[in-house]
Amino acid sequence: MDPHLLRTYVTVARRASFSEAARELGYTQSAVSQHIAALEQDLGTPLLTRRPVAPTAAGERLLEHAGPLLLRLDAARAEVVRMAAAPAHGLTLAAAPTALGPRVLAALPAAGVTLKVAPRDEIPAAVATGAADLGLVDGLAAPSDPLRLPDVAPLTTRGAGEQPVCVLLPDTHPLARRPGLRLGDLVDARWLDAPDAGLSLAQLRAAGGGHGFRASLRYEGTDVRGLIALAAAGHGLTLLPRSVATGVLGGVAVPITAPRLVHRTELVHAGSLQGAARELAVALTSREE
Repeated sequence: MDPHLLRTYVTVARRASFSEAARELGYTQSAVSQHIAALEQDLGTPLLTRRPVAPTAAGERLLEHAGPLLLRLDAARAEVVRMAAAPAHGLTLAAAPTALGPRVLAALPAAGVTLKVAPRDEIPAAVATGAADLGLVDGLAAPSDPLRLPDVAPLTTRGAGEQPVCVLLPDTHPLARRPGLRLGDLVDARWLDAPDAGLSLAQLRAAGGGHGFRASLRYEGTDVRGLIALAAAGHGLTLLPRSVATGVLGGVAVPITAPRLVHRTELVHAGSLQGAARELAVALTSREE
């Protein structure tokens, strides 16, 4: 399949409009229609209904493949450009909000850094496509186990630290004075669903047997301070790395004692590192927290 035709198809399906897709891509509407017709002829089946504009069953299946295919093409282009280009003097770091612990902040160069705080699921793609030189992802894992990252492109991952995991409770909560808590004892508690700012409920369910952990409030955003304020005010529990959960006004950080879990941070990059990116990578991966 011609990737130009595929990219046009994805844009039309996303915008649900030939004219809007033409405007976004900088084509004429006639050219967009020709692209879709050529792709449908190549595959031998209709991919879109025209009124309204929507994917057919075959078109839906193609969309499932199209995203990863186009991402790998962008990643290949970015890697070749990186190899051919002169070394950059600056550094762009994409990081999940809870990956920005004290060690990371202390290791950042004094100047020349662009820091992008982003949802953790978006970071591998940002590194693969060249939108970031380095990525910092985090999540729950058994001690010394690697994180499971999406396979968007050939990327190198290095452990950048592990620390204990704590549940953040209001200081008036009945369990706030416990020295430790089992995750299984909190299955039926009210939780904050904050997949971009904290550790996702999907990870909790996977660690706790695949059930429970009901969301009382969904928090959309990457501001950890807002998530912490909601937990301290009693709107729901949240799981955080110890360095983030401790010292919260009105809140208490209680360690999770079972199962054996840690908050793991990993550095992600593509190809070989040079300059500031290499120095930061060495600083973050030379020792564990």
